[in-house]
This record gives sequence, C-alpha cells and structure tokens, in this order.
Amino acid sequence: MSLSDKLAERLLYSIIDGHYPPGTALPPEGALAEEYAASRLTVREAIKVLRSQNVVRIHRGRGTYVNAPDHWTALEPMIRAAATAPRAGGAISEKLIEARRLIEVGAAQLAAARCTIPLLSEPFGRLLIEGRRETSAVPQIRTNAIAHHEAVLEALRTGEPDKARRAMDDHMAQTADDLRTHVISKRT
Repeated sequence: MSLSDKLAERLLYSIIDGHYPPGTALPPEGALAEEYAASRLTVREAIKVLRSQNVVRIHRGRGTYVNAPDHWTALEPMIRAAATAPRAGGAISEKLIEARRLIEVGAAQLAAARCTIPLLSEPFGRLLIEGRRETSAVPQIRTNAIAHHEAVLEALRTGEPDKARRAMDDHMAQTADDLRTHVISKRT
C-alpha cells in the first residue's frame, strides 16, 4: 500500500470518527501534511483517492469539503463507515441493501439453475453480521425474512431460476422496507 493510500485511509477514519464531519472543510494541504507527518504531494494524492470515491469534493480556491456518506460512490468506504458506526444513520444501511440486491437476486437465479450458491457476500461479511444482528432483534423483521427465505428455498428446490430471482427480489424489497420502518425510524 502506498503512502498516499495509507494517508487516505487515515483521513477516511478521521472522517468516519467525526473528526471531519460532513459539510466541513478539511484543513489545508500544509496543515494536513504537518498533522500526518507527510509531504504535501502525499496529502494531495490521498485527497485524490478520497475524491475518486466521492468522500470529499474540492472547491477550487475554497478548499476540500467532506461529503455525507450517502454521497460516497465506493463500496469500501461505505462498508468501513457502517462497520465503524453501524447505528450512525440509515443511508449506508440502505445502500448496502441495494448492493446486496444486485448480488443476491442474481445469485438466487443462478443457484436455482445450477443448484449452488457462491459465497459472493464474503466482502460484506462483518458488516452483514452486524446488520443482521440489528434487524434480527425485531420480531416482525424475523417473521418477514423467514417467509421470504422459504419462498427462495422453494424456488431453489424446484429449480426455477425466474421464480428464485423474483423471490429474492421480493425479499430484498421487504428487507429495505423493514430496515426503514423498524430500525432507521427508531434511531431518529
């Protein structure tokens, strides 16, 4: 990992920890270079990394500003933010469900056709466990999830790819709705 990547990671954690909250400006390059004992070039490259992920935005002549996590475009920073502060808000949790939907709906369709389920969710591992721990604590969410899992399983047993895809899509839609209704709304 390059020095600029390491610094980008340290800055990301400072953002996630609230040291640089959304909407605030990062200190100037020189101040960051001094704070992190890095060259200005390394700071500039680290800012480029965060900018490419839409974690920060640059306003020429005014500074570099932190974007809210729901504007971030790279999955890795969102996973880190959610894993570090899973109860901080719903935007990241909802984006994670969107990402799961992209993967799991297709995985269910393939599983029905091929009778195998690849471990595509491995990159989400720790975050999925935490999210499921939080949602599984709500009886209504558990009831909904079990019903949808049974529909997915039935489609897998019968080897019907389109039915498996629809069942998983329905499950992910219900999961997103349950998250908003039973978890996120209770946080605020």
